[in-house]
Amino acid sequence: MRVTRRLLLGASGALAMPGLLRAQGTGPIRIGEINSYTTMPAFTLPYRNAMQLAVETLNAQGGVLGRQLELVTRDDAGKPQDAVRLAGELVNDQKVDVLAGAYFSNVGLALSEYAAQNRRLYVGGEPLTDAMVWERGNRYTFRLRPSTYMQAAILAEEAAKLPAKRWVTVSPNYEFGQSGVKWFKQLLSARRPDVQFVGEQWPALGRVDAGATVQALEQMKPDAIFNVLFGPDLTNFVRQGNTRGLFEGRAVVSLLTGEPEYLDPLGDEAPEGWIVTGYPGEQIDTPAHKAFVSAYRGRFNAKPMCGSLVGYALIQSIAAGIARAESTSMERMVEGFRGASFESPVGPVTYREIDQQGTLGVFVGRTALKNDAGVMADWRYIDGRDLLPGDDFVRKLRPA
Repeated sequence: MRVTRRLLLGASGALAMPGLLRAQGTGPIRIGEINSYTTMPAFTLPYRNAMQLAVETLNAQGGVLGRQLELVTRDDAGKPQDAVRLAGELVNDQKVDVLAGAYFSNVGLALSEYAAQNRRLYVGGEPLTDAMVWERGNRYTFRLRPSTYMQAAILAEEAAKLPAKRWVTVSPNYEFGQSGVKWFKQLLSARRPDVQFVGEQWPALGRVDAGATVQALEQMKPDAIFNVLFGPDLTNFVRQGNTRGLFEGRAVVSLLTGEPEYLDPLGDEAPEGWIVTGYPGEQIDTPAHKAFVSAYRGRFNAKPMCGSLVGYALIQSIAAGIARAESTSMERMVEGFRGASFESPVGPVTYREIDQQGTLGVFVGRTALKNDAGVMADWRYIDGRDLLPGDDFVRKLRPA
């Protein structure tokens, strides 16, 4: 019998993740999750909390295929070589059924390569590089979050509405940053052939010299800035930019800056009027999301962060893929995940068959100050299906 029931967050607002049919053995289904817990705790700790909440919710309702889920986590410290070593330990010693996780794009690519070489299912939650599902995509790797292409696409659409013609970019010099700048340039130039990119800055990840970076950008006399810095690098950049007047009279378009993980540390120094992608959190007023917020607050006495949404949806997606496969056999799981759908706290998500990219959508809006804290304002949600390119585009990039 084919499983067709979805994992739903019910329209009534209650968390509804029904137990999923026919048991296969009595042991737990083990998910081995690897992430940069000590390197980026602001994102990854709420992420881990929400994964655990999703596991507990599913288990309370019967599990998946009649079996309980078990989450086994490891810390890669942001190092690809450590992530690969830990993947081997989880597969060979811990006997996990599924590998998941990663925060940084270079770590996600390393785990993706491990998955391909060892024929193990890997579901990337957070890594945003497009190479993970396109140029370096493989049969065993799936990715949940909206990619740099998807986020750059909506930011380019908004940027094209600005009068600005002279643009500069600032981005961390590694896979994610390089991908973000590449796609923003291409997509904005396609919409606005009159724009010019007159300069760029590529500080090392986690080691930005914010004063020198701001000074260099100011000397380029841009009309607008495209920013891909995040975490402590973003905090330092904003503070130096505020002090030196870099943002006065200039538009800023910024990847991820609307996520509370990055806005909250800025407090009343948060910029106003930046066009950003992010997560407006408790402003989302749908029954499903309100149920998620209520459950998360009740379990952890804290507001959900963007990482919380990603972690919760990641476990939902794994459960949906296994349920669709009706098995934890590796090849059957891979086939089950391709085309698997589920209801996340923010709407329906599917893993596309063409590239195994999830269709989780993007929130875009502008930064604002409220009660001396940064928030997203005037935001909207765009379904990921509307941000992804067609099959012919993907076939040109993805290995056969």
